[in-house]
Amino acid sequence: MTTLPDLHSTRQAIRHGETSASNELERAITVAESPACAHVWRQTRFDAARGEAALADDASATTRSGTGVVGQPLAGLAITVKDLFDVAGQPTPAGSLALADAPAASLDAPALARLRAAGGVLLGRTNMVEFAFSGVGINPHFGTPAAWDAQTGAAVGSPHAPHVPGGSSSGAAVSVATGAAFIGRGSDTGGSIRIPAALNGIVGFKNTARLVPTTGAVPLSTTLDTACAMTRSVRDAVLVHEILSARTVVQSQAPLASYRLAVPATTFLDGLDDTVARAFERSLQVLRAAGAHIEEIPLAEMAELADMQTRAGFSAVESFAWHRPLLAQHAARYDPRVRSRIERGATMLAADYAELVQTRAAWIKRMLAALNRFDAVLSPTVPIVAPTIASIAPGAERDEAFFRTNNLLLRNPSAINMLDGCALSLPCHVPGELPVGLMVWHGALHDDTVLNVSLQIEQALNTTK
Repeated sequence: MTTLPDLHSTRQAIRHGETSASNELERAITVAESPACAHVWRQTRFDAARGEAALADDASATTRSGTGVVGQPLAGLAITVKDLFDVAGQPTPAGSLALADAPAASLDAPALARLRAAGGVLLGRTNMVEFAFSGVGINPHFGTPAAWDAQTGAAVGSPHAPHVPGGSSSGAAVSVATGAAFIGRGSDTGGSIRIPAALNGIVGFKNTARLVPTTGAVPLSTTLDTACAMTRSVRDAVLVHEILSARTVVQSQAPLASYRLAVPATTFLDGLDDTVARAFERSLQVLRAAGAHIEEIPLAEMAELADMQTRAGFSAVESFAWHRPLLAQHAARYDPRVRSRIERGATMLAADYAELVQTRAAWIKRMLAALNRFDAVLSPTVPIVAPTIASIAPGAERDEAFFRTNNLLLRNPSAINMLDGCALSLPCHVPGELPVGLMVWHGALHDDTVLNVSLQIEQALNTTK
């Protein structure tokens, strides 16, 4: 859990009359307007949010007096939404200049509407990688938010050399890590929730894609896109998933020792930097000491994944299909690094795409067979800590470093999207280390088990910090 209070503890304080939604919102706005949130916002609605928080306080007061109904689960607390999703009355530019003239949306995206119906107060739209097509977090049009370590309450690295926030849900992550929001609503196609969660010391849960509607969002890959969120704790992730998916998580009080956990050696542990390797190995030691049964396995099937996507992948071909008419009109408005990745999709034949669909389905079957006897799998979320923004900022001379970093950040989390699985990233570093994420994952519809295991893991890790 972060140095900041999470949603659960704040809701309890509101119920006890120790604080109010309006007080918490003012705290959030103070942070939102501070240098810590530079480049986080694409649009804010502070005054409207104040009115919504006041209404939530009125409802809480009647509940405490016994004259009202039970309060809403989000209690009038601040949430943010990635610039990718529709907000009624606002355009949806998806972090791009190419959609600068897009018409305003008539309705909220369904997943956002569910959070607002549950009492979430929308503070604003957050910055992102253009069209969600990168795991680094850079946006050359609107600036790049600096990574913030929620575990220590400080900027990642030196304030004079800010580090990348991870992407593509960059602003959403920083809004949660700094304390400007309790929930950062985003998307995850190859790690866009889990990567920034790892680099900012917060929790990011990628649910099974089919459980939450992705309508009302600019698509990247219709095969891989997932609508999900970042929070300050695993228990908050459980609540938010229940709201987004309109379902109840079956929670278990089973101890950590009752779960069978795997650590795959192939791919996931390749090329770890020293900080990530140290944090991951220390976490495994803590979990084993807490009684966890952890088995290292080869999972050789992972070696097939790179070859599967040599002709471009789902994100490239499916995004090109969507962007082709927009590129014809506004190609010069695109970030060149994003445009080059989208245009790779133009080279893929229909037969190649059909083959990729079939190959993926067969690969998923083999992966699930290899993981069948385990309740969850443990891996580093990403193999490296966040580099500085300057080292990969826009510029042709830094393109090689950018794409190398992007590939490294996407490598581990994107495998879960190809698996059609679910995964949660939670912080596992200690003070003095740059943020590191531990990823707990499995195949499709193992969401409840992954969440339950993650609750136990979070508790075990927190006792050693």
